[in-house]
Amino acid sequence: MANRLASLLGVDLPIVQAPIGTASVPALAAAVSNAGGLGMLALTWCRPDEIASVIGEARALTSRPVGINLVLEWDQHERLEAALGAGTKVVSVTWGDPAAYIEHAQRAGAVVLVTVGSAEEARRVEAAGADAVVAQGWESGGHVWGEISTMTLVPAVVDAVEIPVLAAGGIADARGVAAALALEAEGVWVGTRFLLAEETPIHPLYRKLLLAADATGTAYSSVFDGGWPNAPHRTLRNSTLEAWERAGAPSPGSRPGEGEVVARSPDGTEIPRYASALPLAGMEGEIEALSLWAGQSVRLVRAVRPAAEIVAELTAGLG
Repeated sequence: MANRLASLLGVDLPIVQAPIGTASVPALAAAVSNAGGLGMLALTWCRPDEIASVIGEARALTSRPVGINLVLEWDQHERLEAALGAGTKVVSVTWGDPAAYIEHAQRAGAVVLVTVGSAEEARRVEAAGADAVVAQGWESGGHVWGEISTMTLVPAVVDAVEIPVLAAGGIADARGVAAALALEAEGVWVGTRFLLAEETPIHPLYRKLLLAADATGTAYSSVFDGGWPNAPHRTLRNSTLEAWERAGAPSPGSRPGEGEVVARSPDGTEIPRYASALPLAGMEGEIEALSLWAGQSVRLVRAVRPAAEIVAELTAGLG
């Protein structure tokens, strides 16, 4: 599966593990990279002084490239500098103007991937110097930048730019990868499937709910906005979402149970209802009530597997 994107990223297979928030631990990223794809570390919520250690942990587990992701809703220059100083050579950014970050990363010898939600945005990003774009469809889990389906978005973006395009949203098996390649994407960006990798430290109940979910069991909303307001996202339907809907989808400040502490992290940190908080192993409380990030591809995910096996499944039968 060698192509422009694989060459650009320095990988054997153009399979990228999406930066699935705090579940993007070094063990997962390294396992994906060791299997020939590109593992990603989500560093947006890391303190800058922690970043070298996180990257170092991944590097201790693989000699292959590992990328990092930053959300541009907040200033990320200090985190980017820390990541580049730790030797990062693949940087992805999303949710804001990437121009200054592209220049900064490329000066340090890194390639830059930018998530886009439209062909028009892809053209702007290419003009700003991005090395590749991630066309994120509305089917995606977690925070969703655009409002166009993957099947429509990817060919539009491919037609709009000359740089490589990765397809994101709704891809969880080799059929999805083949479809993305048929749309002339040069790689895929996979999140929900890797949530169920053995190396991913999500809460056992969250894992159980993902395995049991149907495609109709996800919802697109902005309800889990604590810590990240006005950011549309896709999650599993749960008690928090459904109580909010029954109340008529009220605005923040007047939502059912707002301010209630529903769970706690292992260190005792309180997690209020409506927080943007991925349920990790060791959390206690009403785990079902938390933000259960998941894309519509969740229906295709029916087993927990090592990350290497997932990469092999995604590329089965492909040349």
